[in-house]
Amino acid sequence: MNTTALNATVHDVTERIRQRSAGPRAAYLQRVQQWGDRAPSQDRMGCANIAHAFAAMPSSDKFRVVAEKAVHLGVVTAYNDMLSAHQPYEHYPEQIRRTAARLGATVQVAGGTPAMCDGVTQGMPGMEMSLFSRDTIAMSTAVALSHDVFDAALFLGICDKIVPGLLIGALHFGHIPCVFVPAGPMSSGLSNSEKAKVREQFARKEVGRPELLEAESKAYHGAGTCTFYGTANSNQMLLEAMGLHVPGAAFVHPHDPLRQALTDSAVEHAVGMARRNRYTPIGQLVDERVIVNAMVALLATGGSTNHLIHWVAVARAAGIQISWTDFSDLSAVVPLLSRVYPNGAADVNAFQAAGGPSFVIRELLGAGLMHADVLAVSAGGIADYARWATLQDGAVKYEAFDEAPRNPDVVRTAAAPFSPTGGLRLLTGNLGRSVIKVSAVPEDRHMVEAPARVFDSQEAFLAAFAAGEIGDADMVAVVRFQGPQANGMPELHKLTPPLGVMQGKGLRVALVTDGRMSGASGKVPAAIHVSPEVVQGGPLGKVRDGDIIRLDAVAGTLEALVDAAEWARREVAVIPEAQRIANGHGLGRELFAAFRRSSSTAEEGACSW
Repeated sequence: MNTTALNATVHDVTERIRQRSAGPRAAYLQRVQQWGDRAPSQDRMGCANIAHAFAAMPSSDKFRVVAEKAVHLGVVTAYNDMLSAHQPYEHYPEQIRRTAARLGATVQVAGGTPAMCDGVTQGMPGMEMSLFSRDTIAMSTAVALSHDVFDAALFLGICDKIVPGLLIGALHFGHIPCVFVPAGPMSSGLSNSEKAKVREQFARKEVGRPELLEAESKAYHGAGTCTFYGTANSNQMLLEAMGLHVPGAAFVHPHDPLRQALTDSAVEHAVGMARRNRYTPIGQLVDERVIVNAMVALLATGGSTNHLIHWVAVARAAGIQISWTDFSDLSAVVPLLSRVYPNGAADVNAFQAAGGPSFVIRELLGAGLMHADVLAVSAGGIADYARWATLQDGAVKYEAFDEAPRNPDVVRTAAAPFSPTGGLRLLTGNLGRSVIKVSAVPEDRHMVEAPARVFDSQEAFLAAFAAGEIGDADMVAVVRFQGPQANGMPELHKLTPPLGVMQGKGLRVALVTDGRMSGASGKVPAAIHVSPEVVQGGPLGKVRDGDIIRLDAVAGTLEALVDAAEWARREVAVIPEAQRIANGHGLGRELFAAFRRSSSTAEEGACSW
């Protein structure tokens, strides 16, 4: 792997983040140092505390951790059977204990966190708790680690809000070393493009519910992550780019023998980092350069737009302040190196076979688009993540890639990318600030100008579509009251099939919303995360039916083409009282009222803390 000087824009963005973050980052590192400098837990805790902490451990482990002061690992697990991606974690603690014992270390499961499946809750009331489940997971992680007896921690989590939540929680315990342990994607089933085709056929009433259910069940059919490149799999790409996995761990199948070896290796790395000769706490590892490396990896792979919310919050947890402008400036110089559905036909298994994260990282480092001089879980730093993981004689070994990509339809070199720029754009104008994922949008749809049709909810749009009230004319669908404070900012995936049907007819359509679409954002242009949201007085609430909206991803603008004086006179729409009440009740939504009240804007990470 050849390395070049760091790209000037990557350097400049990193430096302005460093300067912007100087105060909070210094305070954060001071706290990391303060907590890390304390005596071992066995020496600073009272006898009753120690007895409670290790009461249920075998006598041999009690002696080892108390008397011998062996490395003691905590496991924070997001295991449940509801998420196909998390189901394999059921037996991981047993494997981790065996491996730790071989290394002379001890282990306790510190705690569990909730982990909801967005695929189950899409379009349902439970989706309105999804975004705030991230902060709930972060708090659950803090509760688990609050026992304060661990020398290092392993985190078992993969999916959408779970990894950001675990990472935020881990960074609030920045004085301990941390390793994230994935479980891999499910095997390939019905292709994502075929699944999308059946969904559109269902929206057109060409097939019924039995045919749709059959297609969905063929697509989602076993243990592991969903195989499209949505938020869950983007999480894994970003953790590789941050050096928080064992190198090459992201996309190995749950039942591949290499997966078990990589999990063993994660334990070995955690134990190694806990020992003083290689002590690497996560709060020192995750610095401005590492955050920028994650942003670059997201852009280079056309990853989930959710991370323009989540990684703002992750960075904040480490005392680092990033913005959508930082993402946009990086996107202008970071090439698109992979095409994985919805940005292409391939799924993540094909991406992995083509070289996966390791190949992409090799290319980014070689082009000077990632910081090479950073700490990582692996002792060799981020360069270790640019090699291919294999299983040889029962152990993980690493090999260098050939210069040429294995499958140029799926991954490309930085010298010959799919696109010279990344897949995300920042849009600004009189409707506020928003983002758009353009890597899957046809180039002739990067600019749409059409009359607005305003809806107060996803359900209102779907009802209008089902009734035949829309679908025969160009339209910009404005779906408002979908931000964090309004209703928890649910994903609006149910809009994709009908909008896709309209675009398939040759109509020029787009979506503008203060809600989310996430990693499944596809071929229909969608200006999402509009900030400030309407219930905070955001100007999207001034749009009326028939206003001409121009969404221009080339120029980076989002405008209502309304006379300035008329625009100034208009009042922002107020959420209907019945809708406001409904948003806050049923299926436990009452319990999240404080989250909705205190949430920051999407660009500020939608943080409740």
